[in-house]
Amino acid sequence: MKLLFVCGGTAGHINPALAVADLMRQRHPNCEILFVGNPKGMESSLIPAAGYAFAPIAVAGFQRRLSVENVGRNLKAAYLLALSGRRAKAILRRFNPDLVMGTGGYVTGPVVRQAAKMGIPTVTHEQNAFPGVTTKLLAPQVDRVLLAFEEAAPRLRCKNPPIVTGNPVRGQLLSADRQYARQRLGVPPDKLCILSFGGSLGAEPVNAAVAAFMLHHRGKYHHIHATGRQNHPAFTAFPGIAALPAGAGIDIRPYIEDMADCLAAADLVICRAGAITLSELTAVGRASILIPSPYVAENHQYHNAMALVNAGAADILEEKDLTGESLIARAEGMLENPETLADIGRRAAALGLPDAAERIAKELENLL
Repeated sequence: MKLLFVCGGTAGHINPALAVADLMRQRHPNCEILFVGNPKGMESSLIPAAGYAFAPIAVAGFQRRLSVENVGRNLKAAYLLALSGRRAKAILRRFNPDLVMGTGGYVTGPVVRQAAKMGIPTVTHEQNAFPGVTTKLLAPQVDRVLLAFEEAAPRLRCKNPPIVTGNPVRGQLLSADRQYARQRLGVPPDKLCILSFGGSLGAEPVNAAVAAFMLHHRGKYHHIHATGRQNHPAFTAFPGIAALPAGAGIDIRPYIEDMADCLAAADLVICRAGAITLSELTAVGRASILIPSPYVAENHQYHNAMALVNAGAADILEEKDLTGESLIARAEGMLENPETLADIGRRAAALGLPDAAERIAKELENLL
């Protein structure tokens, strides 16, 4: 059996593909797996590091905002797109896969489209509640469209009915022990734990609001916050932050390396609304205040967040309304009502699909 995965751009596209590839390799030890991605994208380092072969195809996205600079970028993107079909065909012919699965990113379109033209079974997986342009273009052509959110289905025109599988999450998140995690992180038994972050790179508006919240509660809660590596010096320079009592439960980090333990220990999570983050929150059943990034395509984080909010499984605070005061009011309102906090967590867990990778693997096996 030979499987080809194509993904790129962000960890949200790459990690689901890696999770499924890992599971398929476990279930079929003799399976050959090849990844295709952009030579300058995150995938070019993450995929070889995970132990998979990698074939590069250079593809760039088109810029929607009109400017002289973007005209040049769009000309380059058109040139790369014109070459990508030939490069995709060469890779497909050489590797000769039994199935091709795309999980998003600009590079996915030309490869999956070419595979479909060649009669190779094809699958695309959409992580967001609001489908991206690539998924919309591929949906009428591929054999299976797999969705993380049921809300995405009405926004797609598919050759075959789409299937809701969820987003794969890391196994260590599901196996983390709450009591052990709280002990390791130094969370006292009588304290609530808050986990906050603004995405892997951090976010200045989230950092500013969280700084105000920390200065307000001053260790009343055990609070773990990831600033983002680039924003860490600016966060610690906020007036008063350096004087907060670190030993009293103020844990400020550039990045969270031990997310499984942090999520296991947390009672409330304050974060962006990326698709994989929400899948992790629902898989472990955590209450959250979601602050969707307004800077992403199609405002898809807002639609992701509303899928949880409409089910009573999260609260939302849009960035246009985000201030220190608004975050304090929203967070305190939840933290001071343990029953509400627990109920939101239960509703989140009810939406979770912790077996998403197994569901996707089953669909691949059925198609094969």
